[in-house]
Amino acid sequence: MPGKWVLGSLISNVWDVSGSQDVNFFTWQPIINYNLSDGWYLTSVPVITANWEADSDQRWTVPVGGGVGKIFRIGKRPINMSGHVYYNAIKPDIVGDWTLRIQFQLMYPR
Repeated sequence: MPGKWVLGSLISNVWDVSGSQDVNFFTWQPIINYNLSDGWYLTSVPVITANWEADSDQRWTVPVGGGVGKIFRIGKRPINMSGHVYYNAIKPDIVGDWTLRIQFQLMYPR
């Protein structure tokens, strides 16, 4: 977490080891966050996916975009609220062009 930046990454792959189903699904969530003043922040946390079982031209979903959020209190309880908009630059035919994510998180700090 250099300065006002928060950087990270979550990566996973899920597959069926029993062989009873064709499951082989990859997710990568790069995390980029820049903290502003008064609890505000700018963020980009797209969920990039690949279905390895799909045809090569239908395999990837790659969203591009970001959002804005604010951490505030209701009484003594800290709340994190954010809104994000992503354009799916690469996607299977079944996936829409845009993704809208609205988050409301109750925080429980120690």
